[in-house]
Amino acid sequence: MIRLLIADDEKMEREALADIVMRRFEHEVTVEMAENGRKAADTAVLWEADLILMDIEMPLMDGMTAAKRIRELDQSVIIIFITNMAKYAIKGYEVGALDFVLKPVSYFAFSLKITKALTSLAHREKASVLLTFKNGMMRLPAEDITYIEILRRQMIVHTETEVYPVAGTLTEMEAKLGDAGFARCNKGYLVNLRH
Repeated sequence: MIRLLIADDEKMEREALADIVMRRFEHEVTVEMAENGRKAADTAVLWEADLILMDIEMPLMDGMTAAKRIRELDQSVIIIFITNMAKYAIKGYEVGALDFVLKPVSYFAFSLKITKALTSLAHREKASVLLTFKNGMMRLPAEDITYIEILRRQMIVHTETEVYPVAGTLTEMEAKLGDAGFARCNKGYLVNLRH
C-alpha cells in the first residue's frame, strides 16, 4: 500500500488530485491531505509518506520550504510539485523533487507522472527505519546502517560516518528491519550482513 500525501491550500484541488489518483490506482493507495506547508512537513514524516504531491504557493509555509524541511528528515520520499508557474517548479529539483505538474491538472499528463513516481517507488522499495531522538525524528535507509548496539541501556545506530543514539529496543528495531539482511550476533548487537 502506497502512502500518498496531497498538500494544497485549495480544498477542491486536493480533492481533484485524490480523485484522479484513486480512479487510476484504486486500492493501492492510502491518501492523507494537508492544507498548508507546515502541516505537510509534519505529516510527511510522522505518517511515513511514500509520495507527496505538493503545491508550491501555500500559507504558513510554502511548498519549497516544506520540502526542504522534509528532506532534512527523509531523503527517500518522492516529491512531485503541483504549481501554476513553471519557473517555481524548476527550483523543486534543488530539493530532489522527481517532477512537477502544471495546473490545471489534466488526467492523462498527471497519470503519466504518477506512474513514473510509482516506478521510482518500486525501485526504491528498500527497507528504511524511522529513528526517534530526544529532539526529533529521521528516516534512515537500512542499507546505510552498519550495526546497532545497546550500550549502557541506550540503543545506538551506527553508519559508516555517523552515530545516532535513539529511543527504542533492539527487539523493536529487529522487527522494523524485517528481511533487510540484519542478524543478531548476541543480545547487544544487530549487524548488517552486507557490512
